[in-house]
Amino acid sequence: MGTMDLRIFTEPQQGADYETLLAVAKATEELGFDAFFRSDHYLAMGDTDGLPGPTDAWITLAGLARETSRIRLGTLMTAGTFRLPGVLAIQAAQVDAMSGGRVEFGLGTGWFEAEHTAYGIPFPKEKFSRLEEQLAIITGLWNTPVGETFSYAGRHYQLADSPALPKPAQPKVPVLIGGLGATRTPRLAARYADEFNIPFASVEDTARQFGRVRAAATEAGRDPDELVYSSALVACVGKDDAEVARRAAAIGREVDELKHNGLAGSPAEVVDKIGRYAETGTSRVYLQILDLSDLDHLELISSQVQSQLA
Repeated sequence: MGTMDLRIFTEPQQGADYETLLAVAKATEELGFDAFFRSDHYLAMGDTDGLPGPTDAWITLAGLARETSRIRLGTLMTAGTFRLPGVLAIQAAQVDAMSGGRVEFGLGTGWFEAEHTAYGIPFPKEKFSRLEEQLAIITGLWNTPVGETFSYAGRHYQLADSPALPKPAQPKVPVLIGGLGATRTPRLAARYADEFNIPFASVEDTARQFGRVRAAATEAGRDPDELVYSSALVACVGKDDAEVARRAAAIGREVDELKHNGLAGSPAEVVDKIGRYAETGTSRVYLQILDLSDLDHLELISSQVQSQLA
C-alpha cells in the first residue's frame, strides 16, 4: 500500500464548542495523525439540535494555530459563499502565520442553502463561476511579490491596486479542490489544486474521478503526479463487533451502511478497505469523526490502524 496519511476531519456544526474541538485537535497531534480539519458550516444537518451552536471555521483554526505545534490545519471545504475573496485571503494568510506555516486551504462553492437562509447569507445561483474567480484572486494575492500590486476585473469581483498583503508564512499554501463534477471540477483542479479530494464516494467512483483529474492535468500541460489525491470517509472503528455497534449507534448510523459507505468495522477491516482506496491512487484519507467526545476512538485508530499504514 505504501505510506498513507491519516487526517482527522470534524463536523462541528453538528454540536461542538471550541473546547471540544481543541481537545480533539490536541489528541490528533499527540496520537501522531497528520492534520486536523473541520467543515465550514453554520447549521446542523439531520436529526440533531446542534447545541451549543456553530463555531466559525477560520476563528477555530486561528485558536488551534496557537495551541498546537505540529499538525496541519485546514477546512474541507471553506464555503465560497461565506466570505469575500480578498477578506478570505487575509484571514487564511494570518492563520498561516499564526501557525508557523501549517495551513492548507480547501475551497468549495458552498451548497447548503438552508444555512444561508438561517443567517442571512446571500446564496447566489452562479456559484461555480464565483469559485473560479475566488481561486484566481486568492492565489493571485498571495503570489504577488511584496511591493507590487494586484488587480482583477472579473464578472463577480473587481480588485484595483491591492497591496496584496499580508503574505502567508509558507511560500506556497497548499490548495485543496474536490468534488465529483465530471468536467469543470477536474479542469479547475488541474489549474489550481495541490490536492484533489473526493468526499464520501465509493472506490469505483473515486477511481473514475481521479482518472478525470489526471486527464485534465495532462491536457493542461501539468504532471498529474504533482497532485495529492485524497478521500474523505466516515470512520467507525471498534476492537470488536459490540464496540463497532456502540459507536455506530452513538452517531445514529447502521453498521452495515457504515461498512458499505465508509471505514467501519475492526481495525483489520478498515485497513483492508483503505487498501482498496490506495489502489485508486488515494495517498491521504480524511477520517470523518462524528462523535467528538469519544477520544478513545482516535486512540484505537492510531494504535491499530495508523500503525499498519506507516
